[in-house]
Amino acid sequence: MRLLTHIVTPQEDGLPVKHLLQRHFALSSTLLKSVKWREGGITCNGHPVTVSARCRAGDRLTVDVSDPPCHNPNLHPVDFPLSILWEDEDLLILNKPAGITVHCAALTREPVTVAGAVAHYLHSDQYHGVNRLDRGTTGVMVVAKTGYIHARCMALLHSGDFYREYRGICLGTPAPAAGSIDLPIGRQADSLLQRRIDPQGAPAHTDYEVLETQNGLSLLRLVPQTGRTHQLRLHMSAVGHPLVGDWLYGTEDKALLPRPALHSYAVHLRHPITGQELDVTAPIPEDMLRLLQ
Repeated sequence: MRLLTHIVTPQEDGLPVKHLLQRHFALSSTLLKSVKWREGGITCNGHPVTVSARCRAGDRLTVDVSDPPCHNPNLHPVDFPLSILWEDEDLLILNKPAGITVHCAALTREPVTVAGAVAHYLHSDQYHGVNRLDRGTTGVMVVAKTGYIHARCMALLHSGDFYREYRGICLGTPAPAAGSIDLPIGRQADSLLQRRIDPQGAPAHTDYEVLETQNGLSLLRLVPQTGRTHQLRLHMSAVGHPLVGDWLYGTEDKALLPRPALHSYAVHLRHPITGQELDVTAPIPEDMLRLLQ
């Protein structure tokens, strides 16, 4: 159970419960409708209250933002070890390994998924991923423990309160050594998976910087300012420097790397409840580092 509590201030004396919950906890109308019918969903000084009740200074107002029971037939809990970088009662931040999908594909059932491993770890029947990584991509992933926290995190995406940084290794050396790529992205008509540069597509913006060059390859710092599917991979391919191992947008070479050389390196996040500034990093994996030796 996840309870949020607010002590009513003298300036808030006489305000209705609904007003206070929306002001301090940014509860959506949908969630508010859900919790007000839940047993013990909203209490004042330990007693159930309606959203129209008025509070007094010093009152202790509490709301239950836990997920309601919900069976998800596509979520299959599995006992698989998680590499946990940071955790509290609201967030779980992981270091995702390569070769594991986040969710089951529509027509297949993966034996292990990030969602299934998290469901097992949290003893939950729901999964609330904040950022999603491709099967071959490694690194930092943020998971919310409730739908409420997920919504609060999603509201921070692509703002100064939620910043993501990747490391990638590409073929050749981009010129200039630092810059931005602004190319809109749309679906490839004949593919469920592939995307393409499309003048009529969704805006997509990537900042990049060359950090190191070795063996005809470049280590890149990549910062997506938007969150399109395959954005970093497609943008690097579009400027003539596909990521090593990218079989979809470049040239597959399993002798170099059997996956796209892309790693979610760092996340900066302002905690949606505590306001704590979180800076979480995951070291570049060995298979990528070997390319630069």
